[in-house]
Amino acid sequence: MRKIVAFLAGLAFCAGVASTAQAQAPAAGAGAAFPGKPVRLFVGYAPGGGVDTAARLVGKALTEHWGTTVVIENRPGAAGSVATEIVAKSPKDGYTAMLCQIASHAITPARTRSLPYDHIGDFAFISMIGSVPNVFMVHPSMPSKTLREFIAMAKASPGRINFGSSGVGASPHLSIELFKLTAGIDIVHVPYKGAALALTDVMGGQIEASVGNLAGGPLSAIRSKRLRALGVTSAQRNPQAPDVPTFAEGGVPGFDVSSWYGICTPGPLSKPVHEKFTADMVHVLEKSALRQQLEDQGIAVRSSTPEEFVAHVKAETARWAKVVKAANLAPQ
Repeated sequence: MRKIVAFLAGLAFCAGVASTAQAQAPAAGAGAAFPGKPVRLFVGYAPGGGVDTAARLVGKALTEHWGTTVVIENRPGAAGSVATEIVAKSPKDGYTAMLCQIASHAITPARTRSLPYDHIGDFAFISMIGSVPNVFMVHPSMPSKTLREFIAMAKASPGRINFGSSGVGASPHLSIELFKLTAGIDIVHVPYKGAALALTDVMGGQIEASVGNLAGGPLSAIRSKRLRALGVTSAQRNPQAPDVPTFAEGGVPGFDVSSWYGICTPGPLSKPVHEKFTADMVHVLEKSALRQQLEDQGIAVRSSTPEEFVAHVKAETARWAKVVKAANLAPQ
C-alpha cells in the first residue's frame, strides 16, 4: 500500500512539474510563434506619399520574411495622430503596428497641449528604419531657378506665394516654417489631406510650390522634370537626387532637417515578442532587398535597438518643441 501511495505521489509531482512547464511555455515560446496571424501596419497619411511608400516596402519585406501577411491600413488625419491614437489604444500583442515617424512621435507631441495617449509610454519601439530629407519644389513655370532666387522673389512679394504640404504640423510643413523663419520670408501654407494631393496640384499649376518627403511621388516628379526641385532640407545632397542642392547651399546656412521613419506598436510588449519583432525588423533591413529598395527612394537606412529608438524620439521631441516656440505656432 505504501508503494502505491508513493507511486501516486510521484505521479502527482510529475504532473505538477509538467503543468508548471506548460504554463510557462507560452511566455517562453511566444516570440518564436510570433506572428501567428496577419499583422496590421497603420500609416497616418493617404496613399502615395513618402510615409506610405516606406510602409508598403517594409510591409512587403516582413510578409515575405514571416510568411504572414502584413496589411497596410491608411488612416490619414492630424499629421498622423489619428492613426497614432488608434494604435496606442490597440491590444499590446504585436499584431497592430504603425510606421511611427517625425510628425506622429516628435512634432505633434511638441505642439499639442494634451494628447489622448503618451507618445513614448504607450508604445513599444521596435527599430528605426531610416531618414529622408524633405524637398521643396516649384512648378516649372515659376521664374525662380534656385532657392536664392525664390527667397528674393518671396521677399519682393510677401504673402503672395503659396506652398502645399501633407498637412499642418507634419515634418514637411514644419521644415518650411523653419525655412521662413530663418530666411525671413512670408509664404502661405496650404494644407492638404495627403502629400500626393499637394504634389498633384503643384504639378497642375494650381499652387506655386510644394514640400514633401523626397521618397515616393516627389522623387518621381523631379526625375521626370514635371517639377523643379529647389532644395533638399538635409545637410548633404541626397544620392538619389544628386543635382538638387541643399538649403544650406541655397542660401540658408546650417539648415538641416530630415524626416525619419520607424516601426512601433502599442506597448509594453512581452519581452519574447518585442525581441522577435525587433530581430526580424533588423534582419529585413540588413539582409534583404528592402535596404536597396528604400535607398532607391532616397531613404538613408538605419536600424536600431529599441533603446536607441526611444532616445532618438525624446531628443527629436525636445528639438521640435524649440522650433514650434520660435515659429510662434499656436499649440493645439
